[in-house]
Amino acid sequence: MKHTIGMWMYQNSGGDEIQKKLISRLNERDIAVVSGLNLRYTVAKNDKLMINSQVLNDLDLFFSCNAGEQTQYQVYIYKVLDRLMPIINSYSAFELSEDKFQTSFTLKANGVPCTDFRLCHRDDAKYLKTFIHSWRKMVYKPVDGWGGVGLTKIENEETLDVLMPFLNQADLRFFYVEKFINYDNTDFRVDIVDGEFVSCYGRRAPKDSWKTNVTSGGSIFLREANDDLVETAKKAAQAVGLDIAGVDIIYDRDKEEFVVLEVNGIPAFATPAQEKMGLNFNDKKIDLITNLIERKLKEKNE
Repeated sequence: MKHTIGMWMYQNSGGDEIQKKLISRLNERDIAVVSGLNLRYTVAKNDKLMINSQVLNDLDLFFSCNAGEQTQYQVYIYKVLDRLMPIINSYSAFELSEDKFQTSFTLKANGVPCTDFRLCHRDDAKYLKTFIHSWRKMVYKPVDGWGGVGLTKIENEETLDVLMPFLNQADLRFFYVEKFINYDNTDFRVDIVDGEFVSCYGRRAPKDSWKTNVTSGGSIFLREANDDLVETAKKAAQAVGLDIAGVDIIYDRDKEEFVVLEVNGIPAFATPAQEKMGLNFNDKKIDLITNLIERKLKEKNE
């Protein structure tokens, strides 16, 4: 084999089969794969990063696709590894996508439509009341949360008054809020790999809720993408710098435009159950990731 890459991929929900297919495609292109490299078990020995007997420094590239088992230590090693070799996604892009404020700030700066937002220091929390007056409704978000955890809709000043003591007890350094968008309680998840459109499907919030995240009770359904939606997703992924991205988009009924909510740096493949319902994009995504890895390796050699 001409090259050897490291891989850490989730194994549940069909991830083990996805990994087998991806390794097979890479082997066909003379690329060897060392799989199961959980960075949690990395030990640094002077200038060498080791997982058991595997010296990570000897790899040509590292591919990571596992959000559920991610730890702070893994992210710490991820940053070091990024200095040694190409990483998919790069650490800088991954770090940016993990921060909701910085993602929204970057999207706005690059002309990608997203909701209005505000960030203020905890000592300036009085400004939050001015936002609720102008927006009517807003959403408090932890900047580093995922899966809908911690999202709180604030519909009036009284709700904000109730929430503030809990936020103060959490000893947060700052507060991040977004204007609540008038939408139909569904969203679009658009997958992008290396600037190419992979797939689109929808997520619907459960009854009496506004959160579409599956972990918050949302359900997945088949949904087609139009050119405007795909172009918006591509611009979002490019702005954040992600080679692989899952872009969450809703339709703003007031402005009559698509609006990016989040840009996910670790989007999952379709599960076996989702494939049965018609989400059949896994093979296309595997091919595009294989092409991406091969391209990155060629660029490294050059």
